[in-house]
Amino acid sequence: MTADARLAEFPVIRRWPVAWGDQDSFAHVNNVVYFRWFESVRIAFFEEIGWTRGGHTGGVGPILASTSCNFKIPLTYPDVVILAARAEDIDDDRFTMRYRIVSERLDRVAAEGEGRIVSFDYDAGKKAPLPPEIRAALLGLSS
Repeated sequence: MTADARLAEFPVIRRWPVAWGDQDSFAHVNNVVYFRWFESVRIAFFEEIGWTRGGHTGGVGPILASTSCNFKIPLTYPDVVILAARAEDIDDDRFTMRYRIVSERLDRVAAEGEGRIVSFDYDAGKKAPLPPEIRAALLGLSS
């Protein structure tokens, strides 16, 4: 299966170099790095839907409620990974993000994960409905 086929259902994709320092003493990419990669593609996704403000400006923004990763194969330097994200299960105040990491060098899926994103009112300190324009952007990017 080609990388393109593995990524066809993901509207947001970024290429990312594996750095030498991403490896740990066991000479493979440390598990913490995968979560940083998820964060990087999640922020790219938020940029695509126009939701990069809110939390740090005191308004309604995204907050990560939970996250997980299924590691498929160990990665090492040198490599370039393809980071991919999509949204699904879009509710009134939350949605699930699915992530996929593909190794270009190994031509395989290296990891898959998910994160539960909640719309959060940073002024009130509690969850809030998804802003209508964000909900519409999510639905548009997910179709």
